[in-house]
Amino acid sequence: MALAVGCPRCATPVASIGTGGSKSCPEHGVVTPVWRSDLASYEDLVQVLSLAGDVPTYVPWPVESGWSIADLAVVSDEAKGSATLLTLTGVTPDDGPVEMTVVAEEAGVGLGARCARTEGPDPGIDACTGPPTTKVRVAGQRQLVPLWPITQWTNGAEEWERSVVVGEAAGRWLWLVFRPATAMLMLQDGWHLRQVDDLGVQMVELPFGGPGGTWWNAP
Repeated sequence: MALAVGCPRCATPVASIGTGGSKSCPEHGVVTPVWRSDLASYEDLVQVLSLAGDVPTYVPWPVESGWSIADLAVVSDEAKGSATLLTLTGVTPDDGPVEMTVVAEEAGVGLGARCARTEGPDPGIDACTGPPTTKVRVAGQRQLVPLWPITQWTNGAEEWERSVVVGEAAGRWLWLVFRPATAMLMLQDGWHLRQVDDLGVQMVELPFGGPGGTWWNAP
């Protein structure tokens, strides 16, 4: 199935520029496009990994029973990737339906800020200061990666809509976005984020399904 294409920083439709991989966004000018699965599948995952190049696609591991990959995306000019996204959906006793999105990206891409609905494209000068909220293990690294909360501008009700933490892993921004906001309570020190392409034969057994993430159509 073909991947949908758009701007990595907003939902505005994009237009092709010449014969290269760049696109034009009315809001953000010339951008490297984001490619997103319409209905996440193993075939889409293979496409995303191919377009991502050496940018890792992370999945919380192990994937809990009843959870599934609902969304996949990659920012790429078809020659080199600069960001990846994976959304898991499931149900918890306290929150009901839960959505968790993991974004790994180079500085300046803006995909993580779009998902978090924060001022972008990067976390900002106040990020990653003070004590971290939690630490996670990334791709088998011995040292845990600290994650800090992101202050969001909300209109009241929105503050319960999502929680965001961000850190730096292997020289790239690492964003975790939880919906609803209280779902972040399930994040515990020592969580393991594995690179999907390191799973080997287990990659074929990954569960797919559920509605796509809410980030794609958000303004």
